[in-house]
Amino acid sequence: MKWTIKEIITNAKAIFLGENTMATAKNYTEEMVASMTEAYQANPSRDTVDSLAQQFGKTTRSIIAKLSREGVYVAQPRTTKTGEPVVSKSQFVVAIEAHFDTVMPTLVKAGKQDLQKLAEALGLEVHAS
Repeated sequence: MKWTIKEIITNAKAIFLGENTMATAKNYTEEMVASMTEAYQANPSRDTVDSLAQQFGKTTRSIIAKLSREGVYVAQPRTTKTGEPVVSKSQFVVAIEAHFDTVMPTLVKAGKQDLQKLAEALGLEVHAS
């Protein structure tokens, strides 16, 4: 294959200037995106994401990534196996330090269950943030 001067210059520009001359395939059509965002905004839940993944033949992570890119995805709050919100050790430490109005730098080294028992014994309500 012989290259013309124009082709050589065009390809050199693309390489050195970082221009992409190849066409990229789109993973989602505009109609798919419109349908996804409409369905998700009507019912923003994990079940909706699962049904969209099945409908479009994509993974749930792919659907979540696309909805996030479109700015409509709302992450579900983390919960424990019992359905309660997750409370971190640092939140227990902050509540206990506030109760005693002092800083306890080594309190964070205590186990979460011990911190939870201490907070309950002190009558503190610690909420997930």
